[in-house]
Amino acid sequence: MATYKYPPFLNNSNDNAFDTVHVPGGSTPFSGIYRCEGCGREIVSEETKPFPSQNHHQHNYAQGAIRWRLTVYADHKPK
Repeated sequence: MATYKYPPFLNNSNDNAFDTVHVPGGSTPFSGIYRCEGCGREIVSEETKPFPSQNHHQHNYAQGAIRWRLTVYADHKPK
């Protein structure tokens, strides 16, 4: 689980981007921290770059397929 120290640096959001599940090798829609739905492993992935491939890590049968969900969006665009 992603951890933080300074609450003012994070905002709460109900954006649908946090509900979408992504497959290995697909294009990353937003830079940020993604969590595997099956095992809880977290990665950092950059916008437009591919998610790690299916063989990035292994799951047992109960964990199912590797699926990535956005947990922390990294807003790197100038304001």
